[in-house]
Amino acid sequence: MTLLQLEYLVALDRHRHFREAAEACHVTQPSLSMQLQKLEEELGVMLIDRNVRPIAPTAIGEKVIAQARIALGEVERIRGIVQETTGDMSGELRIGILSTISPYLLPLVIAPFSRRYPKVSLVFEEQRAERIVELVQRDLLDGGLIASPITARGLIDEPLFDEPFVGYVSEEHRLYDRETIRREDLHRDDLWLMREGHCFREQALELLQDDQPTNPDQKAVQFESGNLETLQRLVDRGYGMTLLPWLAVQGEGSHAPESVRPFEDPAPTRTVRLVYADVFAKKQLLRAFAQTVREAVQAVLPQPETV
Repeated sequence: MTLLQLEYLVALDRHRHFREAAEACHVTQPSLSMQLQKLEEELGVMLIDRNVRPIAPTAIGEKVIAQARIALGEVERIRGIVQETTGDMSGELRIGILSTISPYLLPLVIAPFSRRYPKVSLVFEEQRAERIVELVQRDLLDGGLIASPITARGLIDEPLFDEPFVGYVSEEHRLYDRETIRREDLHRDDLWLMREGHCFREQALELLQDDQPTNPDQKAVQFESGNLETLQRLVDRGYGMTLLPWLAVQGEGSHAPESVRPFEDPAPTRTVRLVYADVFAKKQLLRAFAQTVREAVQAVLPQPETV
């Protein structure tokens, strides 16, 4: 039994496809299949059921794969000890990220991280929060950036920073003449929202008063988007208002500064979190990434007033 065989077995469990697993391991499919066959012959059991689509571990295969993950994790910890001692960080870090975070955070993080850790390859994948959690649990992602607490067993979510919301208001909107807005100023009839399934939508709805009357005629067009940029464009064209995260309206960009309205204190916020497995093997890479994120946003987030 070799570490290489265990890596191939875990890759098969991740991808549930021989070709995709081989590509992920940078080997040919026959090589991967041969090594798996040798492992099964040595153990005397079938680990992968090849008669189902997609392929899946057998009952004993699931137990072996679980132990293989532990073994490979311990090997990765050895590498981490060396990296921590020598400061020579290397490897690949696969991070899932929400679409309401990625366009605003990644431009701040990628360059400083790459300068500091040139031997580390960052791989980002945009997904919804529940999918990010699933992929982290299946070891298809090393970690994920989300904006809501998790309760999944075996996972840890580490708060990175608190990000305020701002209103983004069209010139024709009733709140345009305000310098700041309050939570009670918001109304569902003139607020563009993300579509269902996005946590940013749920966070926006939490700000609305439960007893608000609704007026179906108030908004001539009913529209919900999976993209904050789309909602922003609607406001830019003179329609209604929406909510945006603070980072979306910082620095140069496509937003109109005159349409941004901060909230009066206490402003509503979201907590951006890093989620990862409790037995996370790439601890040193994760710490480096988390620290870079914190440093990158520190310069652009609003600072608390000192008395």
